[in-house]
Amino acid sequence: MIEATHQVDRSQWADLFSERTIGSYVADAAARCADVTAIVDAGERISYGDLFDRVTRVVGGLRRLGVEPGDVALLQLPNWWEASVVIHAVARAGAVVNPVIPIYREHELSFIVDQARPRALVVPHWFRGHDHVAMIRDVLADIDVPPVVVVVRPQGPLPDGFVPFDDLLAAEPDVEDRGSAERIALLLYTSGTTADPKGVLHDHRNLDYENRSIIELFGLDETSTVLGMSPVTHVSGFLYAVLLPAMLGAKAVLLDTWDPVACRQLVDAESCRFTIGATPFLQGLVDDYVTDPGECPIAAFACGGADVPPDLVRQARRVLDAAVVRIYGSSEFSTVTCGRPDDDERIAAETDGRPIGPIECRIDHPDGHGVGELLARGPEVFGGYLDPSLNDAAFTDDGWFRTGDLASMDADGAVTIRGRLKDIIIRGGENISAKEVEDLLYGHPAVKEVAVVAMADPVMTERACAFVVPMAGESPTLADLTAYLETRHIARQKYPERLELVDELPKTASGKIQKFVLREWVRGAP
Repeated sequence: MIEATHQVDRSQWADLFSERTIGSYVADAAARCADVTAIVDAGERISYGDLFDRVTRVVGGLRRLGVEPGDVALLQLPNWWEASVVIHAVARAGAVVNPVIPIYREHELSFIVDQARPRALVVPHWFRGHDHVAMIRDVLADIDVPPVVVVVRPQGPLPDGFVPFDDLLAAEPDVEDRGSAERIALLLYTSGTTADPKGVLHDHRNLDYENRSIIELFGLDETSTVLGMSPVTHVSGFLYAVLLPAMLGAKAVLLDTWDPVACRQLVDAESCRFTIGATPFLQGLVDDYVTDPGECPIAAFACGGADVPPDLVRQARRVLDAAVVRIYGSSEFSTVTCGRPDDDERIAAETDGRPIGPIECRIDHPDGHGVGELLARGPEVFGGYLDPSLNDAAFTDDGWFRTGDLASMDADGAVTIRGRLKDIIIRGGENISAKEVEDLLYGHPAVKEVAVVAMADPVMTERACAFVVPMAGESPTLADLTAYLETRHIARQKYPERLELVDELPKTASGKIQKFVLREWVRGAP
């Protein structure tokens, strides 16, 4: 049985929590609107009545395989309808769902399996040319009592002990909800912007409240068709493309592989109204509507999970004619701040919005102003890491969560993320914000994407290196970039002193740039 490892005092928010479990809403939706479409996946349409039937059968199948309340069930699936079914089923079985993004391979999976000790794994056979069955077989080879492995969409014979997903769907339905509001429901590993992922624990209460706060903030209802671009095994996809639609009785439209043209077609065909996604998703959608103009049905797009350039938000608000705002959160604290649909363009584009509801933020700075580490507390905060030795560094003595992000707060209470604590370049004793330079360089017409990292220097301690993905047909030079920055009137010591042109930047599944990879590269390169 997995328990919270850090006892957060939630008494001040007690009246905000319900006793609902995250698996209870799919049953309500099936009773209330059985014929309403719940999921659209690659042309397949599943109603809420059918979804609940499949969920209860998978609950029965999981229990038959020995999955009991408190057990961990690891899920490594793309945005397929089966992923939604499994998530709801694991929650209703009273087990702990452990979503793992499909791009993880043997190294990451071995670490997670060794630490989380899942009772069951649910994986695809093949996805994007990769044989997940062969990979899992290798990962489990040295485990004396391996977990059961359920294979979705099998293609050919399976190894001994591997079970096709259809066997679960053929089980007798089990309609009992064995979840409990105060129990851990989610074990989620941080997505890899640092080298070591951490297992984050959430109970039913804070996940439930998180979604209710987003529903209220954006005024969502059963007509708010949700576009699911983020992986459902990432915190944003898990919350907003799986759990939130069921709470509303709304339709979820899933996209398993990012393609802006296919996404645009789904948005138009299904009249998608709401989505939360990272910067590459917003950029791709905007570019497609620029290339092929038309009326966009999206009413609200909350963009976060990666640095969001202000100019992109301004452009998106014009092109999509939607309430495009920035949103900030993490695996540990799902949503801390967010722009409101009626915010003016300054707050929407230049800040990450204000704290939501009862959430409190403060800047760890001697006078409480200026730039410092953002500290936060509120009902959505996690219940500690699976490895409890990590908790002390994550919380202050008086219970505030240390986000690890640098931020400032303006007179309106709007928070602006200024970069990671480790994302400061110390040049000659002066601190330089990599994000400030990146936001400026993003405005250069030859720059498609940019990441700035520190490189060691024997004289200045560190200097800035810019990794740039250029626009098609462009080859900007370091002189081009510094000349552009000169027109933006920033201090010369902030200029990058090295430029690397690359085809792409290393990213997590949610679109965050993995700067530790770039730092390792620049350390090893002459």
